[in-house]
Amino acid sequence: MGRGSSGGRRRWFALLLVCAAQLMLVLDGTIVNVALPAIGDSLGFSEVGLSWVVNAYLLTFGGFLLLGGRAGDLFGRRRVFMAGLVLFTIASLLCGLAFSQGLLIAARALQGIGGALMAPAALSIVITTFRDPGERARAMGIWGFVASGGGSIGVFLGGVLTQSFGWPWIFLVNLPIGIAALALCPPLLDPDPAPAKRGGFDLPGALLITLSLVTAVYAIIGVGDNPLLLTLALLALSALLLVGFSAVERRTAAPLIPPGIFSRSRNLVVSNIVMVLTVAGVVGWFFFSALYLQRVLLYDSFATGLAYLPGTIAIGALSYSAAARAVGRFGIKPMIVVGMGLMALGLLLFGRAPVGGSFLVDVLPGMVVLGVGAAFAFMAVILASTVGVPESEAGLASGLVNTSQQVGGALGLAVLASLAAAYTGLVTGTRDPVAALNSGYHAAFLVSAACLLLGALLAATLLRLPKETPSPGARD
Repeated sequence: MGRGSSGGRRRWFALLLVCAAQLMLVLDGTIVNVALPAIGDSLGFSEVGLSWVVNAYLLTFGGFLLLGGRAGDLFGRRRVFMAGLVLFTIASLLCGLAFSQGLLIAARALQGIGGALMAPAALSIVITTFRDPGERARAMGIWGFVASGGGSIGVFLGGVLTQSFGWPWIFLVNLPIGIAALALCPPLLDPDPAPAKRGGFDLPGALLITLSLVTAVYAIIGVGDNPLLLTLALLALSALLLVGFSAVERRTAAPLIPPGIFSRSRNLVVSNIVMVLTVAGVVGWFFFSALYLQRVLLYDSFATGLAYLPGTIAIGALSYSAAARAVGRFGIKPMIVVGMGLMALGLLLFGRAPVGGSFLVDVLPGMVVLGVGAAFAFMAVILASTVGVPESEAGLASGLVNTSQQVGGALGLAVLASLAAAYTGLVTGTRDPVAALNSGYHAAFLVSAACLLLGALLAATLLRLPKETPSPGARD
């Protein structure tokens, strides 16, 4: 884009456009949490079955993100971004019209595929548009707010829409946003340059990695109900599918993950592992905190949504300015460690929330601490994942970090949902039903905190990052 004032304004308007589209994706990862009880009552889902309303989206999103990222590099980021936007908007309409469990889960999976095309293209547009380190830090501050604050906004918006209009509107609200964003793409986003080499499209690899993830999550979710032999068989099948994916990647002419990319960048490997642990903790928090507020404290959907406002405000107040300045002054790695440490503290506070808890004492402190930590952590982890990535692989790097987000969320939620249900069942005979339910939530909060602390430890000891954010193409 141009460097004059007109070109500069256009860059920032383009950023707002792709952030608005990214916000839809983040919202759909959390907006359903407040509506889960209403969806369960309407369509007859069980407590564990409800997690598939979340996981169907996260799994296809995570499974096809590498394909989406590679497609953006090969066929043009704007073109792929717009294709994903169309698919996501249509899938949102199908979700809103769903009249059965199967239809809703299938439409959520279709949403995930659309999101997998959009998300890496959107992030790579940001990476390649803002080359100046200072501008990039500010742009990533806004992106970080969308990535972390969007989750809290989703829970609030889900409460408002569910209480006022019914749960289908948490999906139907995407229609006007998607249509408006699609209309603004041609004037705001640069046309795609003609690629020097088209390459291929690794659909078999994407299908194998997605099936591997779905099988693993199904095995984990069914631990409490399925025979042990079946669970082990499913996990073995998941491992075989993963081996098949690795074999395809070694032999295909256009692999989703080019050989050697991880060996060339230690930071890329570590930052993606840290992202998996971060999101595993955060998605579990969104899921179980919404259930705690509604099924233990007996909040309605609207009150539950309002409860998330303090965390959202904290993220919004810090993400754009304070977080960007802190990264510039102290470096990326310290902000990852501090941010994840604060998020873990917030989860520990939720891990002691009692049955007769109050908002001011048992909910608000955890919300605010989590919001402050998320404002720093998410932006810093995303920046760490893009350090040293050449522009030709920006889409792939974006796909990897987004894949880590979705895989971490899906697998983390599967493990935490099974853990909470198992612990609740273990103590049911010794406590009243609500206290037993709350004990399961406590176990999930504590394990989520442990994920964040482990991620902070890995970042502190293994990342090798410069103090300032380098421009694209700089080496680690």
